[in-house]
Amino acid sequence: MKRVLIITYYWPPSGGSGVQRWVKFAKYLPASGWQPVIYTPENPELTTVDKTLADEIPPEAEIIKRHITEPYGIYRKIMGKGSSTDLKTLTGASSSKDEVNPINGGEKSWKQKLSLFIRGNFFIPDPRILWVNPSVRFLKEYLKAHPVDAIVTTGPPQSMHLIGLKLSRATGLPWLADFRDPWTKMFYFKHLGLTRRSEEKHHALEQEVLDGATKVIAVSPLVQADFKAMTKTPVELITNGFDEEDFKREFELDDCFNVTHTGLFASDGNPDVLWKVLADKCRTDVQFRRTLRIRLAGKTDREITKSIEDAGLGANLVDLGYQSHDVAVREQRNASILILPLRKEPEYNAVLPGKLFEYLASRRPILGIGQTGGAMATVVRDAGAGVVYDWNDEKRIREWMDFCWEEFQNGELQDTAGDISRYTRRNTTKRLVSLLNEITDKK
Repeated sequence: MKRVLIITYYWPPSGGSGVQRWVKFAKYLPASGWQPVIYTPENPELTTVDKTLADEIPPEAEIIKRHITEPYGIYRKIMGKGSSTDLKTLTGASSSKDEVNPINGGEKSWKQKLSLFIRGNFFIPDPRILWVNPSVRFLKEYLKAHPVDAIVTTGPPQSMHLIGLKLSRATGLPWLADFRDPWTKMFYFKHLGLTRRSEEKHHALEQEVLDGATKVIAVSPLVQADFKAMTKTPVELITNGFDEEDFKREFELDDCFNVTHTGLFASDGNPDVLWKVLADKCRTDVQFRRTLRIRLAGKTDREITKSIEDAGLGANLVDLGYQSHDVAVREQRNASILILPLRKEPEYNAVLPGKLFEYLASRRPILGIGQTGGAMATVVRDAGAGVVYDWNDEKRIREWMDFCWEEFQNGELQDTAGDISRYTRRNTTKRLVSLLNEITDKK
């Protein structure tokens, strides 16, 4: 069996779509003749915890955990004990560790501005940079006694790619750089408060990684196109996906009209028009008001729940908070409608949220809200899985909601039936295996 070293910051008990992507790859790699060797911190910053994902790790996997030093003591002295350090949760109107609050253009306190400046300009590309050189030294020695055939790095954090870059140069091993998100074209990059020198360094490091990798993996066609324009290195597409095994468990539908969202729900993706449409319908249709449940399973920004309450829908709200992956899947399958609002950032046009693929697997109708010509809208349309309307398209959102409610009342709200086989975890892993075989056969 060939061996692939997978360098990842996020690994169980961490939760989230980034963890699921590589846990699922690791789960299915052995069946294709590849043993996953996972290199990950023993003491990472845990923004979410999902212990159930550890059950997915195959017995063939070799796990190497090493201590990581992260400069968060200084940050917490500034921001207060318990404050989050994750880029997607760092700033916003409030800074509780339980808020989603992405880095965006909203108002920030002086503490938040200072923490962002330190984070963005002193630790490039991210605070995990301190783990790069110790990891390279350790892995060079480790691989002498425990050789592998290929290296994979997955980011963010993008520092993982710097480990791969240095290790590949030192060992001559082929290397796949998996970008779960863009780097300098990530939506929050422009809000980091970077100096010109810091921004130039980010671009230089990104270019060095793109040019140094044997192949680059993107998770969205639009991100793939962006990377292809930047480098001569082959850029391949492997989207996120869904595991069919997760959707085979028995469950019973309840009798409510469930408008459901799972996963992170950030304030700059707040679908105000949708809440207005639902509130208006509650005022004119007593049965709808009694039956409607807005179910949120995941970390949700307080601004979202406040907006729902302010619309008069507080009695219809079921805020479950962060849930394990198996619970989130059950919520998706129990939905009448799954909602997928995108963040109101132009860069989000290229993003395919990880939850999209499990939404597809649930076979429930999807209401996407955001860029109607973006990557997410293309997948939803091609799969016949629902509709995508602009944030402010009240007329069409209202008409579609009326249609779904009428179908629900008549017992005719059908599952979607489009071909989504390309997104199964088995098939995405086959694509990964194909790339691994290509780069190792050329050695």
